[in-house]
Amino acid sequence: MIARTVIRRGLRVLALALAVLVALVVVIAGAFRLQFTGAPEGWAKSTGNDALWLGHMWVDGRRTEQDVARLAARLRPTGIKDLYVHSGPFTMDGRLDPAKYPNAGNFVKWVKKELPGTRVSAWLGQKVDHGRLDMTDPKARQNILNGVAAIMKTGYDGIHYNFEPLSDGDTDFLDLLDLTRQHTSLLSTSTPQIEPYPLMRVAARAAIDHDKYWSQGYFKQVVDRVDQVAVMSYDSGMPLQSLYGGHVVRQAALALDLVPEAKSVVIGAPAYHDHGVPWSDAAESVALAAQGAKLALSDHGRRERFGLALYVDFAATEQDWQEYSAGWLS
Repeated sequence: MIARTVIRRGLRVLALALAVLVALVVVIAGAFRLQFTGAPEGWAKSTGNDALWLGHMWVDGRRTEQDVARLAARLRPTGIKDLYVHSGPFTMDGRLDPAKYPNAGNFVKWVKKELPGTRVSAWLGQKVDHGRLDMTDPKARQNILNGVAAIMKTGYDGIHYNFEPLSDGDTDFLDLLDLTRQHTSLLSTSTPQIEPYPLMRVAARAAIDHDKYWSQGYFKQVVDRVDQVAVMSYDSGMPLQSLYGGHVVRQAALALDLVPEAKSVVIGAPAYHDHGVPWSDAAESVALAAQGAKLALSDHGRRERFGLALYVDFAATEQDWQEYSAGWLS
């Protein structure tokens, strides 16, 4: 009798907990859906401060000056100002092999010739979980800095970091950003998504065993140390287009509030189609990212140093480029 009573009470508690969880999910979904309503202002569009992630073939010798000329023809009518060119990755002890970027100097020179005013940054990073690159190791961080110093001599305008997954509150990354300043005057970084609503970071971490979101406080600490942040607002896991659109609005709105106007913020747009779990991100598109960014900008007010960042050049389709042009440039 006592055992059955305990079991019944346990089941009631479990049922209540599940009901609360379902209610929270419904409330959060409703909040995202509500974000993605209304019409953006006519002025809410590209200000010529957009960005593009580029693959490794541009610096390893596979691309020629003629290829850069064709790339320039593609980019000239757009608002893309920053190019993040994959030039790594770092080894597991933080070293950067110059053999990875033998054509970097030529690439930068060709871009400057074809697209004056465009900034070219070395996109560098590595996986930092499960025994890979150990950011807590001072020697590894020094190796990273040595690699940065060497690659900047090829002519790059700046450094663009992309370490994943970085935990919220990671002080070693903050230290690396501080020390990188001695090697470049243009420093940017990709960032995880900002925690949209309270407790979502904790819930996501419990589900996937690492931080999917950064707290607003830590995001601001990173912003204080760089010139530009690129919020990776894709891979959201949102199952519906309306929810993904609302997710982008929320990410862009938070970033606009947290990044000072003197600094630049770009919102990642998913110009790729090889998601690890296809159904989980099927609702994402460049068009929805553009619309979400417009809605956030309309609510925030005019902002010069704000744009979209397309990920990534070698995976982008003609439809992705058309959605960027129609949805963000006009």
